[in-house]
Amino acid sequence: MSLHIVCPHCHATNRVPADRLTASPKCGACHQALFIAQPVELTEQHFNRHLSHNDIPLLVDFWAPWCGPCRMMAPAFAKAAAALEPRMRLVKINTEDEQGLAARYNIRSIPTLAVFKGSREIARQSGAMGEQDLVRWAQAASQ
Repeated sequence: MSLHIVCPHCHATNRVPADRLTASPKCGACHQALFIAQPVELTEQHFNRHLSHNDIPLLVDFWAPWCGPCRMMAPAFAKAAAALEPRMRLVKINTEDEQGLAARYNIRSIPTLAVFKGSREIARQSGAMGEQDLVRWAQAASQ
């Protein structure tokens, strides 16, 4: 079975055999790593592509640069990316720059974490979390 994985660099969709996800697959278009063990900052256009074309769940951090708890959680979120990839893609949405996305998903407080699977939101958590809690929550939510 193959999975569709969107490249974090050029946003091309790649077909990767499920049993090869952990074998450091590279993008067929730009030849860079499909998994980079760090969150990917996305615009609304690229978010929509990742949401609709990835066969792995997306863990989204809705944040803003002026938000103290968001900045405090950023290192834990980055470490969680290393722990959760390649079974999940972690992305960051700056709600100041992407106000349309924040409105579309009714983001009322930040940081807000949301897990999407099959283009649908399946879990949401508001407030900052530490790395271990974040990983545990994301894994439970995506089962």
